[in-house]
Amino acid sequence: MEKSSQRIEVQQIIPSSGSRPIDQGHVYVRAQQGRWQRWRQRLGWTLMLLFLAGPWLRWNGRQAIWLDLEQQRFHLFGTTIWPQDLTLLALLLMVAAFALFFVTAFLGRVWCGTLCPQTVWTFWFIWVEERFEGSANQRRRLDQAPWTPAKIARKGGKHLSWLLIALLSGFTFIAYFVPATELATGLLGFSAGPWPSFWVLFFGLCTYLNAGWMRAIMCTHMCPYSRFQSAMFDQNTLTVAYDAKRGESRGPRARKADPKQLGLGDCIDCNLCVQVCPTGIDIRDGLQYECISCGACIDACDQTMNGMGYAPGLIRYASERELAGGETRLLRPRLLGYGLMMSLMLGLLAYAALSRTPLALDVLRDRNQLYREAAEGLVENSYTLKLANKTQQPRQYQLRVEGADGLHWLGEQEIAVPAGENLSLPVSLSADPYLLPGSMQTVTFVASDGEAEVRTESRFFSGGR
Repeated sequence: MEKSSQRIEVQQIIPSSGSRPIDQGHVYVRAQQGRWQRWRQRLGWTLMLLFLAGPWLRWNGRQAIWLDLEQQRFHLFGTTIWPQDLTLLALLLMVAAFALFFVTAFLGRVWCGTLCPQTVWTFWFIWVEERFEGSANQRRRLDQAPWTPAKIARKGGKHLSWLLIALLSGFTFIAYFVPATELATGLLGFSAGPWPSFWVLFFGLCTYLNAGWMRAIMCTHMCPYSRFQSAMFDQNTLTVAYDAKRGESRGPRARKADPKQLGLGDCIDCNLCVQVCPTGIDIRDGLQYECISCGACIDACDQTMNGMGYAPGLIRYASERELAGGETRLLRPRLLGYGLMMSLMLGLLAYAALSRTPLALDVLRDRNQLYREAAEGLVENSYTLKLANKTQQPRQYQLRVEGADGLHWLGEQEIAVPAGENLSLPVSLSADPYLLPGSMQTVTFVASDGEAEVRTESRFFSGGR
């Protein structure tokens, strides 16, 4: 394997004096604006609104997205996924996994900084915190100040808002499993069952603790992804990086001073990159597993560079190869391998989805006896047909049997199945055993509605003559 594709190690850094390791105190994240923060905020708010609106969408008189665990079926707009279709779910999870590997090998932990629910909720909670307690410096001074009615009001308003947001999040999450209108009516009328109420409170409490109190601890100590992400990095992975060749030696200077004459690099050691970091690290110490690639330090550094009249990009998305003076290689075995596997899984998912039949037919034989003798010397076999209508519309199915001559159908041969439901139909087959070639025949039950047809094999026993 080429050297440029070898894995790079995430460094264990002993923080410099400008760092604020989260183990040594609370991280007061400074608000920052810039192109990367605007992109993250817009994407985060969009995903949040989609999450909150999802349970209230309707489709054919039913909740559009409803993961009905009790009935073991998932309703996704016009499609109902049954336990027999779990292959689709497995393929979807594999597509998501390889997509995550592909993005990580290409752009590092961009998922963590933009799409991860922990990050989205954390920044939402920080936004609320700023509304009540002010900027990072104001929040620090407020925490150090003695308790007063004003401090109690600010802290109380913040935590009350956090709890309301957390409960709304818990309610919304459970509303994907319990119909939203039913859940809301039950909770408001104090008539909801104990388990829905418990799970709403449980997930609400988890949201409150994770986004309000634990925050970066979840990313640095509890999330397994932060620990094994380096296995997917190589020297061409684009990560948030500090250009030490350009920035060192760092130090303050007047705006119009020539840094070369002072023996300094472009970094003025303002520490803004540390103050805006949600995990409290100093990106100038090198690649660290705590970095979630949110881009806040890039925007802060670009703001400083623009103010000093320097070129932006001292901190930027760059690869180890680029920082060493080389050129980033986009096409490389690791990235192509992840992309190929993602495409393969996506193709299999598309094939499975397109070949999925909207009807399921299971045939269960009578377990009490193989056959019974009826009048006029005929033998009968009893079956139970289980038909599942996977569509969102009621269907009328015609039933028949194939595979052996002389079989007579005893029971209904046409049945209506409501949308998204399954029905059981007992039927029997009879035949003259002298007209059958053996004691056991393979028969095929067929169900069709003119658009789809399903065939399921079973056995007919006659005992032989």
